[in-house]
Amino acid sequence: MSNVSDTSNVSSGSNTASATGVVGRPVERREGRAKVTGGARYAAEHTPPGCAYAWPVPATVARGRVVRVDGTEAMAVTGALAVLTHENAERLNRADDAILDVLQNPRVPHRGWYVAVAVAETIEAARAMAEAVRVEYEEEPHDVVLTPDHPGLYRPEEANGGAAGGRERGDFDREYGAAPHAIDVTYTLTPLHNHPMEPHAATALWEGGHLIAYDSSQGSTTVRQTLAALFDLDEGQVTVVSEHVGGGFGSKGTPRPNVVLAALAARHTGRPVKLSLPRREMPAIVGHRAPTIQRLRLGARADGTLTALAHEAVTHTSTVKEFVEQAAVPARVMYASTASRTQHRVAALDVPSPSWMRAPGEAPGMYALECAMDELAVELGIDPVELRLRNEPETEPDTGKPFSSRHLTDCLREGARRFGWHERDPRPGVRRREGDLLLGTGVASATYPVIVAPSTASAEALPDGTFHVRVNATDIGTGARTVLAQVAAEQLGAPLEAVRIDIGSSDLPSASLAGGSSGTASWGWAVHKACRELRAAGGGIATVDTTSDVQAQEEYARHAFGAVFAEVQADTVTGWVRVRRMLGVFAAGRILNPRTARSQFLGGMTMGLGMALTEHSTLDPATGRFIEADLAGYHVPACADVPDIAVDWIHEDDRYLNPVGGKGIGEIGIVGTPAAIANAFHHATGLRCRDLPLTPDRTGLLG
Repeated sequence: MSNVSDTSNVSSGSNTASATGVVGRPVERREGRAKVTGGARYAAEHTPPGCAYAWPVPATVARGRVVRVDGTEAMAVTGALAVLTHENAERLNRADDAILDVLQNPRVPHRGWYVAVAVAETIEAARAMAEAVRVEYEEEPHDVVLTPDHPGLYRPEEANGGAAGGRERGDFDREYGAAPHAIDVTYTLTPLHNHPMEPHAATALWEGGHLIAYDSSQGSTTVRQTLAALFDLDEGQVTVVSEHVGGGFGSKGTPRPNVVLAALAARHTGRPVKLSLPRREMPAIVGHRAPTIQRLRLGARADGTLTALAHEAVTHTSTVKEFVEQAAVPARVMYASTASRTQHRVAALDVPSPSWMRAPGEAPGMYALECAMDELAVELGIDPVELRLRNEPETEPDTGKPFSSRHLTDCLREGARRFGWHERDPRPGVRRREGDLLLGTGVASATYPVIVAPSTASAEALPDGTFHVRVNATDIGTGARTVLAQVAAEQLGAPLEAVRIDIGSSDLPSASLAGGSSGTASWGWAVHKACRELRAAGGGIATVDTTSDVQAQEEYARHAFGAVFAEVQADTVTGWVRVRRMLGVFAAGRILNPRTARSQFLGGMTMGLGMALTEHSTLDPATGRFIEADLAGYHVPACADVPDIAVDWIHEDDRYLNPVGGKGIGEIGIVGTPAAIANAFHHATGLRCRDLPLTPDRTGLLG
């Protein structure tokens, strides 16, 4: 059966109690007061004595070489300290991640690549210096345009996350050719940008031979390892602190040039140096969601059961490093079919390096797959919810592994009931109107893999009856401090206020980064184990490592699932599309803190709304730059864009996960939202727009 662990019940997200005690309660964030009163210090808010300021100089060509850098005017600025270039910057060891090879050679692989950095006594002087640096280039022809037939396309061996670049199951061509009902559709997405509220920043200083860096990062252990390798140091000679992080959404999941440049400048000047990336430069430096062109072919019987499913994704990567958005991977998880083909093709262009952005792979891939399922439902005259229920697999389609738990059907049925789904007229474009507004509803499924990484943690019993738990987790706004304290308190049998949690420093027991919705499951496992061992020992200190525990996990397909329902209005006068209401129902294991969980689900759904309606980016073919480079041109949803969003969840008792029982909730909220909105637009208007976002110039609503 698909549901190995079938102990579940539907419950409103407003549930505020748990039979197990501390875990499951809606505990307030531990750091909340510090954040709202200004007590929480972020990377750029650490100002050691004698601190200097740095400002980077980006390349203004899309491809070529630097032939001359003139810092004469820059060094004439009052307060100037240094101009670092590839000619005078310290030679570093070659980075595993080539985006960190900054100021090491004259190559310019894309527009925005840093070719110099100015250092001064004040941030104003550093900025003036950067503007005064004169750079001459030997420019080369460039190519930044992705097309479905680009001559440089190739089939990668792997996509992001280690997924196989292509998979074949059964004879797709035969099954698709024989299917009595078939669709063949293509969906496109522009590049998208993370744009966290806190720009990427770092403050670096050298004390003797010890490097200390305050970095805006989703994982200071990884940053420490990287800096130690680059500067040829032992890891014990590097301390990286990421105590408070103002969002990342994946862009801070790997070390970025800001921390390397700050460390270089600090060593060169002998002063602490602070560097915060300008907002307009972030799109070219800190990663982006790569554009995708996705072709979906579905073949089905008259009853809607799938006989053939092909998901083929085309995307771009940079010439600096390969990153392949794994958009076709979710199709290997979602629905039963007789045969399937999932394939990626990628072209290495002269563009900034793409990287992780909230739910990489799943967010764009499920948009295309779930819209295609909606198109098939319309073709067959089958309710979209019912079509999904009819294609529920018994085991994971791609691997044949049993699911540790899979309650997608419960999410769909409960969501339909709460949303009032079955009250709608199923016919698209029947002109349900309110004046100039056309109204419609849509649905989409969601999935996200369960990822758990090895971590270490320590727990200590103190003489005053309190406990001290240490783990190098990173709280990027998810409430990790709070939830980890709940896990510890429950295992120790102690009041929550008796548990102190230290996180956010590489000097603490090493832990995995905050990414892939893996944080709480990974760190929570280590904290759970340390506290259990401490309690069994009756005191002292317990230090644990979960590597062997993670490696010993049984072979199950572990995924979170969900269903998103949306109602939209399309204005026939202005062409603007707005969401009226949304509902997300999720099955994500044990919900450890309803208060912070609700926030995560809402945040993900809001980001999905932005993906559907407001966010898009354009690479200028002539200059190679992203045109929408700030929050004026790149519109992240504001309060006025976000309607009434309701969140509920299914209580899952999955015995094949980890001791804390959670699946990870940071990213699944975004996954189904864009397709639900796009499907609702079609239901409202009868128009099918296969290119997000649904802005007036794309939808065809105005003719």
